[in-house]
Amino acid sequence: MRRILILSLVFLSLHALSAVAQKIDPEQYIYPLVGVDGSCTANFGEMRPGHFHAGVDIRTEGVEGKKLVAVADGYISRVYLAAGGYGRAIYITHNNGTMSVYGHLQRFRNDIEKHVIAERYARKSNYLDLYFTPDRWPVKQGDFIGYSGNSGGSMGPHLHFEIRNASTQQLYNPVKTGIITPADTLAPRILKLHYMEVDSVESAGVCMQSPMRSYSAVRERGGKYRLTRETPIEVGRKGYFVCEVTDRRNGTHNRFGVWRVTAYIDGKAYFEYQMNGFTFNHSRYCDAVSYYPLQLKVRTEAIRLARLNNTPNYFYPTLIERGLVRTAPGEKRHIRIEAEDDSGNISELEFDIVGSEESFKAEVDPGARLLYAYNNNNLGIGTAAHAMIPSGALHENIYTRVSQRPYSDPKSKLTILSDLYRILPPYTPLKHPMTVAIKADIPESLRQHAVMAIKTPRGLSYAGGKYYKGEVIVKSSSWGEYIVVADTEAPTVKANFKPGENLRNRSSVTFHIRDNFSGSSNYQVSVDGQWVPADRFPMKGTVVYKFDKPADRRTHTITVKVTDGAGNTRTFSSKYVR
Repeated sequence: MRRILILSLVFLSLHALSAVAQKIDPEQYIYPLVGVDGSCTANFGEMRPGHFHAGVDIRTEGVEGKKLVAVADGYISRVYLAAGGYGRAIYITHNNGTMSVYGHLQRFRNDIEKHVIAERYARKSNYLDLYFTPDRWPVKQGDFIGYSGNSGGSMGPHLHFEIRNASTQQLYNPVKTGIITPADTLAPRILKLHYMEVDSVESAGVCMQSPMRSYSAVRERGGKYRLTRETPIEVGRKGYFVCEVTDRRNGTHNRFGVWRVTAYIDGKAYFEYQMNGFTFNHSRYCDAVSYYPLQLKVRTEAIRLARLNNTPNYFYPTLIERGLVRTAPGEKRHIRIEAEDDSGNISELEFDIVGSEESFKAEVDPGARLLYAYNNNNLGIGTAAHAMIPSGALHENIYTRVSQRPYSDPKSKLTILSDLYRILPPYTPLKHPMTVAIKADIPESLRQHAVMAIKTPRGLSYAGGKYYKGEVIVKSSSWGEYIVVADTEAPTVKANFKPGENLRNRSSVTFHIRDNFSGSSNYQVSVDGQWVPADRFPMKGTVVYKFDKPADRRTHTITVKVTDGAGNTRTFSSKYVR
């Protein structure tokens, strides 16, 4: 069975590699926006906690309403509408076998917008995911399709733009393929270098590492960097480096991810990472490509110059012994690291290393539990909690020491209903969610409001979950200590108009939604008792209702009902004239 699994993983990696290798002709595409300067605020493949960035974010000069056009012939195959994620999005399937995706739109072009409004009314749903056949919305290159905006999980007005393989959904790098060509003559910045020695617990298949040692880098001239120390770095018999690097572009202060990092030892390349593309099921491997504990803390990319066992090969076109550097005691070697952005600008760092007389030896905590990456791992924590970490959730085999401790917070408005339970070591990323269940003696009045929270260095954060037969159960990909709490405070709703105000000259009304902990999970707006479509903007904390019927100079009642993640509901009503 294990052999079948390994062969399947190899096949999937080869399939993904084949998709990445497909050629894109940039001459077949035009720019997706009209009336902008062409600068970007984020690039393809940037490492973010939990995912690679799937496209490029194109600046719209701080405003909404820039015209969007089809980059090539094809048809609108999908229209998506949600409060989070891409918000309003259009998917165009092109005749050349690719697909373009436009995210965070303000609105669709008029005929599509009318269809979307009709569907929302028919389904009484603020969420839509509509698919279309080629004959419904055909487009020619340059056809107008909608307006740029700030919907969904957007921090400011921009267009999120992607190019995919239409059949496999393989994502392509729009800049490296030449479809998007931002002004960029600036080479990446190499900021820090980190080194860790490793030692394996062979019987368990666990690779353990020494504490990280860090070294600052400074630029000498052009793209040449050096370490601030003058003497060689002392290294162990076996270890690897982490390179902290970032990129920049002309005319913007934004930080970008790099396209390639290559490491050479004594003039020979032994490691290379490239970001040419990926499939969505591999997006969470960013937590293995990066050094996750450091990546969470820095504003740069902390790229691990070594490959974890289960990470897809296609990220690493050059790889010798998984990127591990072996050095004998007293042996001197020369390291060169190149960082290249997707516009072809290159920086390099050179330094010497020398082998240490002593080596790091792995020591296993006798109270630790061994978790296998490709086994289902069931963990009991005391008598009241258990967790199941499914096969494939971990990036590598690890040891963990589960623990239980009491917790209190006099300043919190939450009701604490259990101890804190630690399941995984701090900063352990998961590719798939684990199931956590904690038994708690919860009064019946609080059961509908009982949820799971996670204790992190910043305090308690909402994790989700529900009460069921004496325990609260959640599926979560987050690390930290888990605890059951009750959130009994309902969201607040505040309108941007006064009761009875004449709104005849307004095109919309806005409601500001606030919640103390679990966030607003569901909302509904009605006018005179009839459901109406409304858009939620989670980053702004607002719900917006756009008037879609003519003014009649009558008094109307608008009602907003908001429910948070812990089942608390707030209903707000007010009258207006229009």
